[in-house]
Order: sequence, then structure tokens, then C-alpha cells
Amino acid sequence: MDYIAECETLKNKALEQLETVADDITLAAFFAEFLAKKGSISSLMNHMREIAPTDKAAFGAAVNGARKIVDEAYQEKKAAIEAKKLDQKLAAEAIDITLPGRKEPIGKKNPYYEVIDEVTSIFLTMGYEVAEGRDVETDLFNFELLNVPKDHPSRDMQDTFYIEGDDDLLLRTQTSAAQAHAMLEKNPKGPIKLICPGKAYRRDDDDMTHSHQFAQIEGLVIDKNISMAHLKATLELFAKKMFGEKREIRLRSSYFPFTEPSVEVDVSCFNCGGKGCAMCKGTGWIEILGAGMVNPKVLKACGYDPDEWTGFAFGVGVERVAMLRYGIDDIRRFYANDIRFLEPFAGK
Repeated sequence: MDYIAECETLKNKALEQLETVADDITLAAFFAEFLAKKGSISSLMNHMREIAPTDKAAFGAAVNGARKIVDEAYQEKKAAIEAKKLDQKLAAEAIDITLPGRKEPIGKKNPYYEVIDEVTSIFLTMGYEVAEGRDVETDLFNFELLNVPKDHPSRDMQDTFYIEGDDDLLLRTQTSAAQAHAMLEKNPKGPIKLICPGKAYRRDDDDMTHSHQFAQIEGLVIDKNISMAHLKATLELFAKKMFGEKREIRLRSSYFPFTEPSVEVDVSCFNCGGKGCAMCKGTGWIEILGAGMVNPKVLKACGYDPDEWTGFAFGVGVERVAMLRYGIDDIRRFYANDIRFLEPFAGK
């Protein structure tokens, strides 16, 4: 049998069939039939054992030559099909420049960020620095340096997200961790006056007033002869700038491991002016933050001599302030990525 002639016949058959190929599907079928590893052209080499030794070189050259010619024709056809597809796509996506333009909506800032920016701006004008801290913290900075040892009951209140495989790493439950870093970095160089805005994380069931992630802005002042009077004056000024000049604050005794003494801070209701309404539940006051004098144990753990240095700290819940200020009924709206939620806050 003349296998070289068979090779020529198969080549001509392939080229003739390629002329009828018009799309990706038939092109793929053509490749599988003629050019694939088990295609008919490559399979010609199976006859090599039947050919006389003197004719093997000529036969191999004939097979390779046929494969090369068919492959070049295949590549040309493939390029032509791809070019045709591109032309069709461009034609389908053509833009009619005679049509009137569409007005794109202008983005609006989430009230979550409005509150963060405004609170930050207020404290910057009061001479505070900004320290953002880290979302992933160690147990040392998130708890122990803040007077929350491993057996402390307050840990149960802050059901924590630990990093799998490392019980020492966790998502911070409070931005106070950044304050511990600041005290260790500053000590013994002197005073501290900073705020720490950022997210905190706790294992909580999400509902209208709770979220597993939330934002805090915590403040810290460390200096000599700092007293509760400095804390009260600072928070009064903040409340007036944030909620209006007529606002007043009151301090109620409370407990936080980080501070001693500790207080809850209420502001007179900015909806009813302190007369009593649904927003303040008839009391005339709205709780906005927690605060207190830095616990001497915390000062000592972070390298400050509590006999020489004192300080105060406070923490503002960003979503709580935004919900009270703008009448937002569900904390989950801040994170829903719904542009309809942002419409009412344009220009506020």
C-alpha cells in the first residue's frame, strides 16, 4: 500500500473539509478529527512499522509536511472565525452617540462615615492625634494590658472571635487595644492625647440594635494631674459640638475594667430638649458613651507610674450616635449596601 499517497489524500481531504468550517463548534470537531494527538494525520505514523527501512524517512517527512500544511490552514481559519466574532460583538455593542446621555447618580456618604469624620474633626480641633490600630490583635493588648486577665468575668460579655489555630490571636473586641499600643510606644516620653477610630468585633446575634461588627471611637489622655474634671469638660464640649450648644451631659457611676472610677455618659435629648419623648423613652436623657479615669493597674502595666501620671479614657459607639442623630431604626442598614438608604442623607 502506498502510504505516502494516502498521506497526500488525507491532507487534501482535511483542507477541503476545512473550507466548510464556519464556527467554533465545527472548528473544534475538525481539530479533533485531523490534528489532535489521536487524530487521523497523527495516526498515520502507526504505519511506520509496515514501511521498508529505506522509505521510512520519506514517509515521516510526508506525514510531518501534511500536518504542517493542515495546521497552518487551521490557524488561519481559527483567526478568521475569532475576527468575525469580534466584529459581530462590536456591531452589537455599538454606541449611538445621537442618543441623549444618561445622568449618573452622584454618590452619597454613608452616615456611618459622616459620624466618624465629624467626631474625628471635633477632637482634632481639640489637639488630639488619630491612631487607627489593628483589627487583628493579640490577647495581651486586647485584654491583659487593659486589666482583663484570662479569668476575668468581663471576657464573657465580649464573646470573642479567635483566629483558628492560635488562641492568642483574635479580632479586637474594642479599639482600646490601640491605646495600649500607644502607651507602650510613648512611654516614658510623656503625655498622650489621641483618639482611636475603627471597627471592633464580637460574637453577637445581628438584630435591629446589635451587630457582630461595629465601630468605636475611643479617646485617651495621659498626663500629670489629669482629673475627672478634665474628662467632664472634654465630654461637655464634645456633646455641644456634636449635638448642639444647648446640650448638657450627666455622668452615672458604672464599671469598666480599663477605667476606675467609671461612668456612663448621657446627653440631654436633642429631639425634645430634655422634656421627654419616644426617642429618650420619656427620661429626657440619651446614653451615648462610656468613660472614666484610666485604671492605675493599666497605667502600671503599660509602663507609666500611677503616682506620677493620670489620665482618662472614653468610647463612643459610632452606629449608636448615627442612629440617634438621623432616626435610623436598624443598625444593619449601615452595612446593607443599599443606595436607597443613602438618599435621605444627601447634603446632611
